[in-house]
Amino acid sequence: MSKRIFAVLSLLVIASMLLAACGGGKQAYECTDPIGCVNIAPGDPIHIAYMLTVTGATAFLGEDSKGAIEIAIADRGGKLLGHDILLTGEDSGCSADGGQTAATKVAADPTIVGIVGTNCSSSATAALPTISQAGLVMISPSNTAPALTDPNGTWQPGYFRTAHNDKFQGRVAAEFAYNKLGARTAATIHDGSPYADQLQKVFAETFQNLGGKITFQGAINVGDTDMRSILTTVAADSPDVLYFPIFEPEGDFIVAQSAEIAGLENTTLMGADGLLADSFPEAAGPNADGMYLSGPYVTGADYDAFLKKWETQIGGKPPSGFHAFAYDGTNILFDAIEKVAVVEDDGTVHIPRQALRDAMSSTENFKGLTGTLTCTQYGDCATGQALGIFKITSAEINDGKWPPEVVWTP
Repeated sequence: MSKRIFAVLSLLVIASMLLAACGGGKQAYECTDPIGCVNIAPGDPIHIAYMLTVTGATAFLGEDSKGAIEIAIADRGGKLLGHDILLTGEDSGCSADGGQTAATKVAADPTIVGIVGTNCSSSATAALPTISQAGLVMISPSNTAPALTDPNGTWQPGYFRTAHNDKFQGRVAAEFAYNKLGARTAATIHDGSPYADQLQKVFAETFQNLGGKITFQGAINVGDTDMRSILTTVAADSPDVLYFPIFEPEGDFIVAQSAEIAGLENTTLMGADGLLADSFPEAAGPNADGMYLSGPYVTGADYDAFLKKWETQIGGKPPSGFHAFAYDGTNILFDAIEKVAVVEDDGTVHIPRQALRDAMSSTENFKGLTGTLTCTQYGDCATGQALGIFKITSAEINDGKWPPEVVWTP
């Protein structure tokens, strides 16, 4: 090799070394996020999970949410940032034990970016410490217990919800009872769950602030079938309204057996969104005719289009009232992932976990099916606008009509 060629080669080697030293070469991504990153290789999916109640008496809630998640994924062509979206899930049930078990399984999988769930507030209350410590985000379509977004309550970093806070629902139900039904006395029954207990407390406090009197506040146990004893206690004061924000099948028994109790003949029955299920009217029977349910109410052209997608992709009608909230929550999660993700030239994606939490809490003016949503630092994204009072009639009990008509909105 001539000296001239050797000199040229040497200069080229030195130049390449200098370029690399000065940043001319591509630097490997370094995660500096305080709670870590999810790293997704080319060809691997972006993994989200659900934690929903998909078995048992409350499965209608999970089916309702899961269908909406699947529609949100389909709307994006099944992809995010050029990667397939992988959806897996755990049955969180509607209990603390179910929530804790599901959270332990999900938190053990480091590929999961975020979670849609849970349905029930009791599940979320138990799951949150594990989910939060794992650095995950979780956005719920139907948790409504006020304590979940209260920094002095059970709130944990990484928690969000598109469902209304029951500070809204309890107020709406009490205002309807007092102002529209003309009720001046009311009693409440709950089942000991965070959802039911906190909701009836808001109802009772609002009803009293309006000038009404609460004659009784009591509880049953999940699994109880004979409600006659507590109904007899309620009937001692013959309240104008009995508000019982619980689930099936316990709510079915309260409605059916109340017809047997002297002193309740003129008492108006009111449930909440836990009974807003197409199985409830038939299971509760004839005594449900004329009763009311407080719960989510969504309207508009975009929502009508969503229902058509449901009919085509899932089939039939949504079995409960929180599907639109699940759709909005899934899209808020997807938007936040797109906002913070670092995408390399080869398709590798890095998602910083704390940055993802920050992006979700900074969500502003999100145009969803359930309204315009802005998330607070403690996770409340809903305004309480998407609420109404439904009335059960013989059409729902005998003819299978669903959902019932909305008779009042705040």
